[in-house]
Amino acid sequence: MYEIDATHDPKRKSWVESANAAGTDFPIQNLPFGRFRLSGSRDAFRIGVAVGDQVLDLRATGLIDTDDMNALMNAVPAERVQLRRKISEGLTAQSAKQATWQKALVPQSACEYTVPCRIGDYTDFYTGIHHATTVGKLFRPDNPLMPNYKWVPIGYHGRASSLVVSGTTVKRPNGQTLAPDAKAPELGPSKRLDYELELGYYIGQGNAQGSPISIDNAEAHLFGVGLFNDWSARDLQAWEYQPLGPFLAKNFSSTVAPWIVTMEALAPFRSPFTRAKDDPQPLPYLDGQRNREQGQLDILLEVLIQTARMREAGEAPIRLTHGSALDAAYWTAAQLVTHHTVNGCNLQAGDLLGSGTLSGSTEGSAGSLLELTSGGKIPIHLPNGETRTFLQDGDTLILRGWCERDGVVRIGLGEAAGTILG
Repeated sequence: MYEIDATHDPKRKSWVESANAAGTDFPIQNLPFGRFRLSGSRDAFRIGVAVGDQVLDLRATGLIDTDDMNALMNAVPAERVQLRRKISEGLTAQSAKQATWQKALVPQSACEYTVPCRIGDYTDFYTGIHHATTVGKLFRPDNPLMPNYKWVPIGYHGRASSLVVSGTTVKRPNGQTLAPDAKAPELGPSKRLDYELELGYYIGQGNAQGSPISIDNAEAHLFGVGLFNDWSARDLQAWEYQPLGPFLAKNFSSTVAPWIVTMEALAPFRSPFTRAKDDPQPLPYLDGQRNREQGQLDILLEVLIQTARMREAGEAPIRLTHGSALDAAYWTAAQLVTHHTVNGCNLQAGDLLGSGTLSGSTEGSAGSLLELTSGGKIPIHLPNGETRTFLQDGDTLILRGWCERDGVVRIGLGEAAGTILG
């Protein structure tokens, strides 16, 4: 597990003044990685570190000699820790690097971003037990959870090519649907378009094919965490998911935040992994002392919506839900890595593991409209008089996440936003 060191010191301030502002997502204690270039530029994307409202061009500092984010992610943990310390020291107030590094800063508002790394493969898991239970009740009231759910991390292989960065518009997908009173399906646009509030876990170093990653070593293979919205066409999904699971309902688009918050930055925000006494305990290969002691990530999450009418009226987005990954996730990130490789599957730097929808245990913490509206039966009433059961054209969905604890500086995950187009 990653340890707390001087880079997490709450007294540490930066010469980048915006990084010292209360409530900023990107204080000097965070330092997430992404890929950026000046807006409108045709230059290659470069590796940047977010600090306050600025981006630090990492290659321009001389700390790295590549623009290949996957190569940086593939470094051993000790090298990543050392790089973080050098970045933090160079950005610290009164640092001798200030005079030269100021030239390597670019305002975030002047930049455009792409997915934070080259994502070769993407697997979506189903770790949100409250989501799984609520959705299961819609289809199987007497038996919402399948018998394997509490024994094995459930997942499926997703479509990496349609992953997009925050701010990218999402076109409403077409597909087959079967109306309740129809004898044959028809092709058309989804009428039950939904979002899913998730975290994405990014792989650092991979493993050789045929060589599983043990639970005690799993976190050494994780680079960091980002926000993830797995857009879902519920009507397409209902018709196609048996017997092989999601297909067109999921592969048309998924949105990621531009920033990866590293496992090093998350060190102060760890919590024990526990199971209810009545639940089955993990099989030995999914159980380890370090995972039990601090395997869970304490990340707060929220979802906001801004309709086209709200945007035209100059009205700010309003919150739909607010919850915690700590309350939602039934399996830890380390357990997902271990299970993914127990059969010999080889992960690679930049691979993405989706957490699945992270709905909390309370009504206001559901991570999808499917849950918030009881399958579309109970509309949501917005302050401006509009209602929603599922997403309409022009709706913008915004995912946000952050970590905060007493005695520790708050850090954020930025945003993962997308607007629906017809």
